[in-house]
Amino acid sequence: MPLTRAKKTEKVTALAGELEHCTSAIIGTFAGLTAEKDNGLRKAVRGAGGSYHVVKNKLVARAGAGTKIEAALLGLKGVSSVAYTSGDPVALAKALAAFVKENAEFFTFKLGIVDGKLLTVEEVKALATMPGKEELFSKLLFLIQSPAQRLVTVMNAVGRDLAVVIGQGVEKGKFAGAAVPATVEAAAPVPQSEAEAPTPKAEAADDESAKPAEKGEQAHETESEAGEQPSGAAQPENATASQSGEAAATDPAEG
Repeated sequence: MPLTRAKKTEKVTALAGELEHCTSAIIGTFAGLTAEKDNGLRKAVRGAGGSYHVVKNKLVARAGAGTKIEAALLGLKGVSSVAYTSGDPVALAKALAAFVKENAEFFTFKLGIVDGKLLTVEEVKALATMPGKEELFSKLLFLIQSPAQRLVTVMNAVGRDLAVVIGQGVEKGKFAGAAVPATVEAAAPVPQSEAEAPTPKAEAADDESAKPAEKGEQAHETESEAGEQPSGAAQPENATASQSGEAAATDPAEG
């Protein structure tokens, strides 16, 4: 039974509302698809977060006007079905590719579109082999966190290694002969022998005090020499006197 104009308008309006926010779509064609297979296909598309409709080419072109998938819906020929989503296009492509792999005689791809870019059949198949958004996000997060984790690991390793080296040095007593700080050396007691040694000023004072004593000794020696000199000088006089006495004693005898 052909659709009335009112029915067509109603279908176009409903489909346009669904296509308004979608960003990706895959168009296919089918032949001899049983109801069971059709239900399986719809279930797979819903599991990927998308929707699936068998459409009339002219009506779907009108419904897709002004949407992000408009370019893929223009000029379609033959029997057409459209699977669309506003979520992950890779997940949708994977679900359809898995169904086509088991039902290649019933369903084939026509083209696809992702964010306004048209895809050939080969590109649709390649899209199905790519990692999904969640997988990409997890890999990207790993790549972002990996340098930070490595940096933290290296920093922790340096601290641990330093602590181990210091601990081993302490255990082996390698830090026992460390240099004594200058303040400690200044506070060290002075040996007694060094403390008793006279300073240059003290030696000078001792020399000065010793000079008067030496002068006194020299004066005493001079006086003693002077006292001895007269006694020595008188000896010739005494000798003359004795000689004169001896002469006097002999003279009377001779006379």
